[in-house]
Amino acid sequence: SYQNYDLNNYNTGLFTFGNGTSNNLSYTIGLSRNNLYTDPIFPTGGSSFTASAKFSFPYSLVNGVDYKALANDRDEQQQILGEFNPGSEEHTNARNRIAEIDQERFKWLEFYKIKFRADWYTALTKKLVLRPSVEFGFLGAYNNDRGVIPFERFFVGGDGLGNFALDGREIIQLRGYPNQSLSIQDGGTIYNKFSLELRHAITLGAQAKIYALGFLEGGQSINSFRDFNPFNVRRSAGVGLRIFMPAFGLLGIDFGHAFDDLPDGTSPRKWETHFIIGQQF
Repeated sequence: SYQNYDLNNYNTGLFTFGNGTSNNLSYTIGLSRNNLYTDPIFPTGGSSFTASAKFSFPYSLVNGVDYKALANDRDEQQQILGEFNPGSEEHTNARNRIAEIDQERFKWLEFYKIKFRADWYTALTKKLVLRPSVEFGFLGAYNNDRGVIPFERFFVGGDGLGNFALDGREIIQLRGYPNQSLSIQDGGTIYNKFSLELRHAITLGAQAKIYALGFLEGGQSINSFRDFNPFNVRRSAGVGLRIFMPAFGLLGIDFGHAFDDLPDGTSPRKWETHFIIGQQF
């Protein structure tokens, strides 16, 4: 696939350069296994596994750019930013130089992204089903001097209805928290998520399938494996309702309760309402 990002005076804080272009030419391969039964809307047994890898060409091997020198130059400019006040000539020049360096680093995006998800379904009774699931994702760089790209990152939290593909970001739903609230502004390069749902069928007729659910979830988004602890997650719990009608697809609502503070230390609202349209958590 190919995407072209053309930034024109886009000084929103998402990128260090507000003007320039970035090109994303990448290839995705995936492997999946699905043996769910008996109903795809309300499975009562089986499992589903999905693994994928998305990667670009390693341009830094052939384009002749000295990314080590660029990285050193950027570190020097970053140090100047810390030494001078915003608005000073030195601060402005350093910020502009960082933008030039990052435009060169990310003119052609060089990266690889790995994702994995697994779901299991176990019938406890005829109408009661337990569904545990686990997810993991990682965005990496071939060349550490070139660095991890500011695109294609993971944003954790919320229901994902506000999803947008401006920078190729992936929204990872986690109920009980506001949308994208569990990632820093630039997004994360690593995420993991655990979920446990208990589903109870209300009706499974041909015209409408309705079931209630209770859930426990936990997830996180970070930027370094040195800080990665798969069990250091933001936790939530709640209840919800799903309705499937052939004419409208899957609709639902969830009420989630957050147990932990946001990464910036602030406390979220204790309850969040999430609407579901044609998607599953």
